[in-house]
Amino acid sequence: MIKKASLVVAGLLTLFGVLTLTAQAKDWPAPIKALEKQGIEVIGTFDAPGGLTGYAGMVEQQPIAVYLTADEKYAIVGPMIDGKGANLSQQPLEKLVSKPMTDRVWKDLEKSTWIGDGKKNAPRIVYTFTDPNCPYCNKFWNDARPWVTSGKVQLRHVMVAILGPTSPGKATAILAAKDPQAALTQHEINHAQGGVKPLSQMPEKIRMQLDANQKLMQQLGAAATPTIFYKDASGTLQKLQGAPSSEMLGKIMGPR
Repeated sequence: MIKKASLVVAGLLTLFGVLTLTAQAKDWPAPIKALEKQGIEVIGTFDAPGGLTGYAGMVEQQPIAVYLTADEKYAIVGPMIDGKGANLSQQPLEKLVSKPMTDRVWKDLEKSTWIGDGKKNAPRIVYTFTDPNCPYCNKFWNDARPWVTSGKVQLRHVMVAILGPTSPGKATAILAAKDPQAALTQHEINHAQGGVKPLSQMPEKIRMQLDANQKLMQQLGAAATPTIFYKDASGTLQKLQGAPSSEMLGKIMGPR
């Protein structure tokens, strides 16, 4: 089996399938086909030194580099390092895998049903899947206040209803409110007392929105709330599940 690459990039294999169709249709050399059978999704090729051919791929939701020997009999998996210690695989993987993946996933998040928390013109956007019954979502909401209230970050809460029998009714009450942002704020403030009163009837439009959000959450490999998506300093998509630590909070939200 191929071990997961050590590159810290939030890969999202299920949403990247469209970008791999052309690559998968090619008649790859035998070692590359063998790696595909072991779980590598080949995205494309790139030039490499030493007479090798580079292949950019994905495995276990992580970008990975593969190098094929000139005789096409052998494949070497992992980063290529030069005499100065520079990782020669990083730039091709960013171009062929990380950047297209980031752009695609970010657009899917933008098209989801979310509630904005903070100024619309905030310089930093952070998406988080939020269930109204999630105590860790509430902790993240509270921890994020300094960045949100200062106008530096807009949190975009992609609402889901997966944690308990009252989650659908509470999510409906928030989304159906005249001002969903204000409703979400009051809910989070009063979270310890149960928050918003759940609605017994769910309009079909909201049912479709929640279903689509849950499907997207699953596609993005998120198994719990909150699951947070943000772009790091290089513009690469990153993912974190659970309430972030103080150190991670600074990385996600940026300087105060």
